[in-house]
Amino acid sequence: MSFESLGLSAPVLQAVAEKGYTTPTPIQEKAIPIVLMGRDVLGCAQTGTGKTASFVLPMIDILAEGRAKSRMPRTLILEPTRELAAQVAENFETYGKYNKLNMALLIGGVSFPDQERALERGVDVLIATPGRLLDHFERGGILLNDVKILVIDEADRMLDMGFIPDVERIVATLPTLRQTLFFSATMPPEIKRLADRFLSNPKEVTVSPPASASATIVQGLIVVPEDDKREALLALIKSQDVKNALVFCNRKRDVATLHTALKKHGLNAGALHGDMSQPARTETLEKFKAGDIQILVASDVAARGLDVQDMSHVFNYDVPFSPEDYVHRIGRTGRAGKIGHSFTLAAPFEGGLIEAIEKLIGTTIPRIEVPGLETATLEAGDGRRRGRGGRGGRPGRSSGGAGAGDKPRGPRREPRAPREHREPRPEVSAEPQAAAEAPAAREPRPERAPRERRPEREHAPREHAPREPRAERAAQPPRERNSERRPERSHERRSEPRRDRDDGGPAPKGLGDHVPAFLARQPR
Repeated sequence: MSFESLGLSAPVLQAVAEKGYTTPTPIQEKAIPIVLMGRDVLGCAQTGTGKTASFVLPMIDILAEGRAKSRMPRTLILEPTRELAAQVAENFETYGKYNKLNMALLIGGVSFPDQERALERGVDVLIATPGRLLDHFERGGILLNDVKILVIDEADRMLDMGFIPDVERIVATLPTLRQTLFFSATMPPEIKRLADRFLSNPKEVTVSPPASASATIVQGLIVVPEDDKREALLALIKSQDVKNALVFCNRKRDVATLHTALKKHGLNAGALHGDMSQPARTETLEKFKAGDIQILVASDVAARGLDVQDMSHVFNYDVPFSPEDYVHRIGRTGRAGKIGHSFTLAAPFEGGLIEAIEKLIGTTIPRIEVPGLETATLEAGDGRRRGRGGRGGRPGRSSGGAGAGDKPRGPRREPRAPREHREPRPEVSAEPQAAAEAPAAREPRPERAPRERRPEREHAPREHAPREPRAERAAQPPRERNSERRPERSHERRSEPRRDRDDGGPAPKGLGDHVPAFLARQPR
């Protein structure tokens, strides 16, 4: 089947032909006619199968008629990461160059004024990450009540990154009558329930088993001790014919550490992780796609949707914690029917993670030996999700191997034996213990002699001052005698106010005759 038989317009077919594509992929062959009919689509296909073009091409034809209003986009495409959003924008520019469509990209790391000016001109296609879109919406810079088509891309990645609550808020502001296109590489129960809420009588399109590895990828597994991972990676890079390669680490700080180590060994390497600024991330990706960077050390931010022409190798320096992430990582190579190579470095204690991956993809990853390095054996998994660096793995290890920047730990204490295996304590007889606890018998104290009484002292008689006769005391005026103790009655008024002794000012009221001198003074 060709693209002409899918019902696409002549301008879109011309842009596709100039890109060099003649035959649609299975997901494009099934999804494009359904999207052109206006029905909701639930698409599930592995990474690298052309999901982006399956909704970009028919959307260009649908939007060919109509005109966008200021701050009111006609279509909305939600992506989990900035890199995916930027890649979708590149697809619209490539396939829609013969159609006059306005497009805006709302992602973090870009100034708000530039994005606001793009929204004011009117947008036919709005591509955004959930967080930045909500920032513009809460500021009143965008209205979503004119959206006719909603695309939720990489829904399982949205779930992993915790964006589902934001997506639900955004969908609640959209019109009820709309066309919704829902795409995901895997279809766990949570994603299925979410699709049932957002979609109305959808047409399900599944072209391959969920989370299966492409048959064009040659896989390999190297099991070495944790401290030998870096040496094994260098040996693989030198022994393989590497045109360009991605090296995945689980943690962002290990990306920087491994990037520095590869550059010290004379390799043309770059780094990409979520803590980098958006201009730096964009510049690094452009250099990698242009061939200026041969090896890109990255976190899982580059595991979804990154499309680099003829990528030859993918190296998993760390085994991913999620089996689905393994499929997405190695899916960066072996695209468009070309042969790719992927190698995974595993430590012995990561046997549980390897078992989960092999169970998901339905095949055993071939074991490979690196000359000059000791080959280890995977430990049996216990069914639990294991990892390093505080995520359930061995203590004292980091995903960067030796020299990853972790502080050395002190010597470990010997574990205590279980209660049933402890040696019983020696029994102690009760008689010696009772004898030790019994107080010693006290000897009777000798009786003390009675104390002698001291002779009584002779006291001289005290001399008292002569007392005034009662008659003279009675002759004194009663007011003069009791004036210090008798309070002034409330009904008694003085004819003249009392004067202060110092300056003759009026005495403070409320204290009666008992006024301290410092309160009676007037300020000078």
